[in-house]
Amino acid sequence: MSLLVVGLSHRSAPVSVLERASLPADAKVKLLHDTLAAEPATEATVLATCNRIELYADVDKFHAGVAELSTLLAQHSGVALEELTPYLYVHYEDRAVHHLFSVACGLDSMVVGEGQILGQIKDALALGQELHTAGRLINDLFQQALRVGKRAHSETGIDRAGQSLVTFGLEQLAVGTPVAEWAAGKRALVIGAGSMSSLAAATLARVGVAEIVVANRTADRAERLAEILVASGTGVAAVAVPMARVADELTRVDVVVSCTGATGLVLSADDVLAAVSWGAAPDPAPQTPAGLDSAPAQSPAPQTPAGLDMADVVARLAAAAQTHGRIADAGAARTISAPVEADGCPVGPDGRAALTGVDANSLELHGTWADQGEAAAQRQPRRSTRTQPHTSSVRLALLDLAMPRDIDAAVHRIPGVRLVDIESLAEASADAPMAADVDAVRGIVAQEVAAFGAAQRAAHITPTVVALRAMAAEVVAMEVARLDGRVPDLDERQRAEVTQTVRRVVDKLLHAPTVRVKQLASEPGGAGYAEALRELFDLDPQTVTSVSRADAADPMNDDDPGRAS
Repeated sequence: MSLLVVGLSHRSAPVSVLERASLPADAKVKLLHDTLAAEPATEATVLATCNRIELYADVDKFHAGVAELSTLLAQHSGVALEELTPYLYVHYEDRAVHHLFSVACGLDSMVVGEGQILGQIKDALALGQELHTAGRLINDLFQQALRVGKRAHSETGIDRAGQSLVTFGLEQLAVGTPVAEWAAGKRALVIGAGSMSSLAAATLARVGVAEIVVANRTADRAERLAEILVASGTGVAAVAVPMARVADELTRVDVVVSCTGATGLVLSADDVLAAVSWGAAPDPAPQTPAGLDSAPAQSPAPQTPAGLDMADVVARLAAAAQTHGRIADAGAARTISAPVEADGCPVGPDGRAALTGVDANSLELHGTWADQGEAAAQRQPRRSTRTQPHTSSVRLALLDLAMPRDIDAAVHRIPGVRLVDIESLAEASADAPMAADVDAVRGIVAQEVAAFGAAQRAAHITPTVVALRAMAAEVVAMEVARLDGRVPDLDERQRAEVTQTVRRVVDKLLHAPTVRVKQLASEPGGAGYAEALRELFDLDPQTVTSVSRADAADPMNDDDPGRAS
């Protein structure tokens, strides 16, 4: 076994790099074809999810394999090799097996214990099989990874160590409120109808939203998902709409979950700003206590803080931004829900009503002002600085599970909008407690890695043993033929008895050494026994190779009832 994996994930690379390096479906196909065309690789498949890109291959040269696979990942991801290299990791042979099994169990996931990765591993295997780039090693490895992942979830409480990415994302949107309480009666928009979006829709229905609208570019898939939701028995109302209706639906929903395969933004900051500004009315004037004279209540228009005009505000903010620069927000999830006691925001303190008619440049200046205000507040380190707004102040909650992102990160600056995306989930999950069951899963992974390695090493020597027995059978046949020439008077019964006796002698002589050599070969460092056997019995390497090919092509070898479907 010469298994090599080269990849990057949320553990090794920032989300911005993962986002740029994401592989669309056609790029995966081209990557696998080019990998097999490269000299070091004989079989391969690619595991590409929202937070990892990994290329698995069986290679005959380690250093050449690493160089070739790294170069191919850079070429097909569109990120320059010199930029990608610092974020790449490499695992070889047993370490590569250990890595994939850990991934399958959810130990390497952004949210520990999530089970969605099993479906993604299954998809990676199916792609390799469809393109005929997955050979015996890749097939055995990924089938076993599926079994190990299922075993971990069935034998331990790893599910308690974390939640699915969808559930975890909804918890971040709920900000400390129980998700079921937060979601009760809400209207939700799900953009996309793939596996992740379907899971999101099912989760929303389960936690008690009142209505789900599904938007997808393929109408049939959206309609099918809506039908499934209605038939789920959760009592949720569900309808499908075309993507052209998304802007209209934004004005009437409370929650949006988006996970599409789009290469560009699905929701821009302007889209979200228009949605939360639509129908917004200024707050009514405070009521005057009974018995006091008062002017008729009016709804005052939003105003710039006293003593400042808009032109002066914009000029001051532009100068401040040029002098101090922007404070990076890195997709942070936060809501501007109350006025900050400082002058200078061009948007004003009146929430979303004040945003009506504000252009994009002023909104961007508002973001600069807000960021600079936060920096001046001398907050604690970043993870603890994410002040969680009261959910009652959130007009629209957005969960972006796509990679690359579907929703413009700038929407978090819009008052009344809360955005949770992959990057903010990564930060929130970094401090999540690890369950004791994680240790049990690590034990399962270690056992399974050892068993897989032993099986692969034993399988490696099998063609040599088969070739040895074939040579012995040929020797028996030659000697029986020679006996026929020397003793022609033997009848059929006597000839059969002599032939059987010779075969038994040969089998008994070969039994102990062949069983023992398989045992030795299955142990670490046992790869040399096959070569020693070939040398001792002067076996033709071409014969051994032909036996290997025949064994790999035998459909009976794949008829394993224990394999995951």
